[in-house]
Amino acid sequence: MTVKIIIERKVKKGKVPDFLKLLEELRRKTIRAKGYVSGETLQASDNSHNLIVVSTWHGIDEWKNWERNPERKEILRLHVFFLRLFFFHRLFP
Repeated sequence: MTVKIIIERKVKKGKVPDFLKLLEELRRKTIRAKGYVSGETLQASDNSHNLIVVSTWHGIDEWKNWERNPERKEILRLHVFFLRLFFFHRLFP
């Protein structure tokens, strides 16, 4: 069964362009991950610092494997410099 992963982030003022570049790098790596189906980044129209990433995976196990991937962890380690607040993922089967 496919699952959707929703990750919400609040980016510091002035850091959105750099953060979006980091997300692009992460997306390039994600599309090669086993079980990845699709993804999109949404930016709030009333506050461009609020971002939501929605990704679809073939199953929860594929997502969990990507979540533990060292390449992903390295990029996530870097992105904390850009964030005000980070709401981790929610799973929707």
